[in-house]
Amino acid sequence: MPIKKMWGGRFEEGGDQLVDQFGASISFDQEMAKEDIMGSLVHVKMLKATQILPAADAEKIIAGLNELLTELKEHGLNFDVANEDIHMNIEALLTKKIGPVAGKLHTGRSRNDQVATDFHLYVKERLPKVVAAIRGLQGALVKLAGENVETIMPGYTHMQHAQPISYGHYLMAYFQMFQRDVERFQFNQQHTDLSPLGAAALAGTTFPIDREMTTKLLGFKQPYANSLDAVSDRDFALEFLSNASILMVHLSRLCEEVIYWCSYEFSYIELADAYSTGSSIMPQKKNPDMAELIRGKSGRVFGSLVGLLTTMKGLPLAYNKDMQEDKEGVFDAVKTILPSLKVMTGMMKTLKVNKDQMAHATHHDFSNATELADYLATKGVPFRQAHEIVGELVLKGVKTGRDLADITLAEFKQIDPRVEEDVYQVLKPAVAVQRRNSLGGTGFDQVRAQIAAAQQILAAD
Repeated sequence: MPIKKMWGGRFEEGGDQLVDQFGASISFDQEMAKEDIMGSLVHVKMLKATQILPAADAEKIIAGLNELLTELKEHGLNFDVANEDIHMNIEALLTKKIGPVAGKLHTGRSRNDQVATDFHLYVKERLPKVVAAIRGLQGALVKLAGENVETIMPGYTHMQHAQPISYGHYLMAYFQMFQRDVERFQFNQQHTDLSPLGAAALAGTTFPIDREMTTKLLGFKQPYANSLDAVSDRDFALEFLSNASILMVHLSRLCEEVIYWCSYEFSYIELADAYSTGSSIMPQKKNPDMAELIRGKSGRVFGSLVGLLTTMKGLPLAYNKDMQEDKEGVFDAVKTILPSLKVMTGMMKTLKVNKDQMAHATHHDFSNATELADYLATKGVPFRQAHEIVGELVLKGVKTGRDLADITLAEFKQIDPRVEEDVYQVLKPAVAVQRRNSLGGTGFDQVRAQIAAAQQILAAD
């Protein structure tokens, strides 16, 4: 049987059941139940303070809303798809509790500014949680880096051995990536910390409302300056999804390398059993499933960003029903990135570093070729010429099975008589790393400086 809607005065017939189900958003926007009640509480307090509503009516509504808030926290509320969305469901529950006076709650506002307010409150509350989770991962990375400043591993370009580096330096690169994520989410707060409440449907309201009061009571920094913008803006949600997507790129890249590094071929690290799984048929397997899952979950966050961008790109001002599609992706992104960060943090805290295996991989790999070219350049050989000379030595070494360190001093002196015994010290991987002390480099002193700076950043929070 068709159900008469709260807004059904204009309509002669009720809605079709399938249409009702298709148009309803309560299945997902109930996620904002607390935010909706909080927004309503502030709105009615303002209506009371401005004498738009009689004090007795306002107090009755406030008491009813507080009861609903308590019930929500203690055992949840039962919602009905017939009431479409969280706003009408809360109003219906309030009406059942206190009677027709509940209808006065909607004075001076629209579902348009109501939903925008709820959504702002939802994102505003979760941004600090995301930042805190990133900080937790950064802390784990800094601790691990501090334990591995002088752990030597191959640095890669094109997944080929390039130059030896400190494992601590490698870890601090990810700290810096996540630091930019923190800064992006913190900036996101600036555009989330705006109150749409009071913009009404699109043009404001004739009631003498006090938007400054509701803004303050809701904890927003300021109200939107334009009512059209207030109800149609979803930039803050797009920013959140964009930031979440970049964060997932960084997590996915780290997971990709965790998956490499714990393979039999590399064996640089070993994951704790708690962050690994086995095989139903191959008893020897220890799979990095959690890293793979985080890597895989990046796709759903990217999809939510593209979905909302596509939804918003052609919408005229102000509100359009299309914008009902703005929330599910954000809700899902929150539920994806927070556990991903926590699992990644646990993984980094508990992994075992195979320092000897990392160091061994830097021998017999010609990753010290640049050191020899730099050494020759310090002896007066033009770098381009030194580069060519060392390239030929590497080619000869590959063919004969000899490393650069196997070349005799006499052979080196045939290249340039100024080469001395100290060339063999320069060719040691650990020395090669230690000597790269340019600002931000992999030299041990530089890595310690990066760690110290990172610790100050974390301590400041």
